[in-house]
Amino acid sequence: MRFKKIVFPIVLSCILSSAVKSQTTELGINAGAAGYIGDINPNKLFKPSGVAFGAYVKRNLDPYWAIGLHYNYGHIKGDDLKSNDASLKARGLNFSTALNELSLQVDFNFLEYFSGGGRQNFTPYMFAGIGGVLFNPKATYTSTDGKTETYELRYYETEGKKYKNYAVSIPYGIGMKYRIGERLGIFTQLGYRTAKTDYLDDVGDRYPQIPVSGNNGTILSDPTGIGTPGAQRGNFVKNDTYFFIHIGLSYTFTSDKCYSF
Repeated sequence: MRFKKIVFPIVLSCILSSAVKSQTTELGINAGAAGYIGDINPNKLFKPSGVAFGAYVKRNLDPYWAIGLHYNYGHIKGDDLKSNDASLKARGLNFSTALNELSLQVDFNFLEYFSGGGRQNFTPYMFAGIGGVLFNPKATYTSTDGKTETYELRYYETEGKKYKNYAVSIPYGIGMKYRIGERLGIFTQLGYRTAKTDYLDDVGDRYPQIPVSGNNGTILSDPTGIGTPGAQRGNFVKNDTYFFIHIGLSYTFTSDKCYSF
């Protein structure tokens, strides 16, 4: 009788708390590479151009669904002179920028998994969300006297217009998770972001109708001198895209296991 008095409350507690315990908090870190698709790299969809790393805090609602707050840093760049496209080489533009992204993302696991429990030790998954990104494109050019300088392009209005150095971003992608311990997991993912701006690379529209003021401005707008006022400077896609390739480590603070006897 005493045994039943002890066991029954424990079993009941496990049943009643299962919903709470299944909603586990997960922390993760990741590192990898970043890349971009836009006016200076219009075709190479999987070409990384810089490093990336990040971190997140996530709530696993059940073995299939999770929602998390993610921070990612990346560095992207592009250079017309390294392109295989003759028209891009003739244009001669280049850029690089750091990306600082904060986003809210929802994960869906295809199998019954999370790093604190679930029936499966691995699962493919997909994710989507919404966020924001900070950027500041820069270009490097060598003058006729051999001096190399880097310019923050946004301040020169190379297409005769202003743009903001932040934008809404829409993350989406796929990945694989694998549990290597009761609370520890590893994952890898490929995630793209549609940025609601065409100026991650400072190229988006047409050569300015009125020449950019100052000698540096003219060089930054049209370094090879092929542009004519009002002619197309970028491509016709209105939003730039960037991506992260990550491998990471996750730690879950609770487990969905009950007591054992």
